[in-house]
Amino acid sequence: MAATGRARGPGTDHEDLVSVTAAARVDARRLWLRHEAMARHGATAAGGVNRQALSVQEAQAWQLLIGWGRELGLMPATDAVGNLFLRWPGRDPLAAPVLTGSHLDSQPTGGRFDGVYGVLAGLEAVQALQEAAHVPARPIDIVAWMNEEGSRFAPGMMGSSVFSGARGLQEVLAVTDADGVAVAEALADHAAAFADLPCWPLQRPVHAYLEAHIEQGPLLEREGLSVGIVTGIQGKRTFSVTVAGQEAHAGTTPSSQRQDALLAAVRIISGLVAWCHDPQDLVRFTVGRLDVLPNAPSVVPASVRFSIDLRHPDSQRLCHLGDGILAVCEAQAGPCRVTVTELSNAQSLEFPASIRQLLSACANDLQISHMDILSAAGHDARYLHEVCPTGMIFVPCKGGVSHNEAESATASDLAAGARVLTQALVALTR
Repeated sequence: MAATGRARGPGTDHEDLVSVTAAARVDARRLWLRHEAMARHGATAAGGVNRQALSVQEAQAWQLLIGWGRELGLMPATDAVGNLFLRWPGRDPLAAPVLTGSHLDSQPTGGRFDGVYGVLAGLEAVQALQEAAHVPARPIDIVAWMNEEGSRFAPGMMGSSVFSGARGLQEVLAVTDADGVAVAEALADHAAAFADLPCWPLQRPVHAYLEAHIEQGPLLEREGLSVGIVTGIQGKRTFSVTVAGQEAHAGTTPSSQRQDALLAAVRIISGLVAWCHDPQDLVRFTVGRLDVLPNAPSVVPASVRFSIDLRHPDSQRLCHLGDGILAVCEAQAGPCRVTVTELSNAQSLEFPASIRQLLSACANDLQISHMDILSAAGHDARYLHEVCPTGMIFVPCKGGVSHNEAESATASDLAAGARVLTQALVALTR
């Protein structure tokens, strides 16, 4: 059964009344306090969050979320890649579920709303529906996807990509973090702490997916609007570049005889900046991580590894820029050797009009100010888009700041997004 794009239809007057009543049950204070409680797990001194994928802190966040879910009669479960689900069975427990959620992991200096808002908005929506005495015709699954950020294990969005079949489980399990710990090892330790949870199969049928999220940009705040209806996600390619040189004594080795991997990396990065220069300022090129070996003051660097995050809303332009990276690296490597490994390649996408129209109609019904908006950041919705009708709801964040301990949002905006989500879930679970 395809997801409907209408907020209401013939003969649905009762359900329309239920959806508005349920949306009104969204409790801004309750939603805010849950964010505050969740932020204690991985809290940083500067008021942010460091909650890495499959860490002790994320396990603590799981325990808290599972406890809240059980208070509402939701059934927790996991799967082979470490996604967490809280199920409200509905009237037909065997029907394909509507999924809603996001992720609980963060950047090392992350904020209190990125990812977790989508999970807690889903929980708030379910509680609001229950308080309105509405039982959905099909299950609703609140989901927390594993390793969306890609901070501890690269690339990100591991849980949603394996769930959707875009990546293989074994491929993901073999990935290691900076300390050499493999996903398989970290996942085994994590699973042991939740041995009582049932393990559901991967790649199950899904009726629809909705993801609420802070915007991570300045547009909604600038326009004074409470909700963004996300039209799609711009494309992204990620790479790992390794520059191999040779260790040497900093005081005795002439410059002409050095194979300095760090100087080569600097030349390469400068060349890549020039290659990606865009007068329209649409290209997003970032080197966010650089590791130097042996990283000693008096030793010529022997090896450098750095990351590339490349984004553009036009898939053709993204393809052209990404395909030219190897040539730029080789041209600037000098006496060193360079290896470029592509980690992910996700083209730009557009969410289905039916879901966007539904979300807009819900916002109109609730008299919540909104606009269409393109997501410049990647989200798990990218992978769910390949398997079911998918949409996203954005709410403003102060100054557009995200992936930062200063990340902030208002309780009223968080509640507005949850109200739109609640009404949309009524329509999608009829």
